[in-house]
Amino acid sequence: MPRSLRPRDAATLVLLREAGGRPQVLMGRRANAHVFMPDKWVFPGGRLDRGDWHMGVAAELRPEVAETVVAAPRRRVASPARLARALALAAVRETFEETGLLLGRPAPARRRVPASWAAFAATGALPDLSGLAYLARAITPPGRTRRFDARFFLARAEALASHQPADSHELQEIRWFGLDEARGLDLPTVTRAVLDLVEAHAAGRPLPPPFWAWHRRVAD
Repeated sequence: MPRSLRPRDAATLVLLREAGGRPQVLMGRRANAHVFMPDKWVFPGGRLDRGDWHMGVAAELRPEVAETVVAAPRRRVASPARLARALALAAVRETFEETGLLLGRPAPARRRVPASWAAFAATGALPDLSGLAYLARAITPPGRTRRFDARFFLARAEALASHQPADSHELQEIRWFGLDEARGLDLPTVTRAVLDLVEAHAAGRPLPPPFWAWHRRVAD
């Protein structure tokens, strides 16, 4: 039997807004050429980058959120708080790269930023982590072409510095969906479960963040 891949740290950002009195989330369809989950509808996100450990911010992750991010069982790390911060930054960076939407505030230019953050910094803003909530953690089941240890964050659309999403090589057909409309899309199993958490959060009844991990293959 082939050896299962080790999951890589990753982060996802669920963007939530109200339209006509109903909650909506931003989603995009993964390109058909992707090896991992082609044509599936997902929230923006991706793997943790080395630069995410070193990027400056306009506002930090709230301590109570950081504590929740690293509360679930995981391998031991030297600095759990730094890991939580880096994951939150990964979610913000990946969202900017995949949708063009910027969660940040205008800030004085920094002399040096990590290469993966150069385009974000060129907008004249630094990431703002203060409004992030934490939704869930999920590890991709064994047997997949890619495996991720993903954390799902949530942010309100009002915190965005820009509001018009744009397609990228990662995500296509990006737009806002009502929750019931989103459930009718071709979704990964975890994405469908996260929508239930978003609905509870939007109703003012946030649920304790679950940790999903599978030891056998499951279907999407």
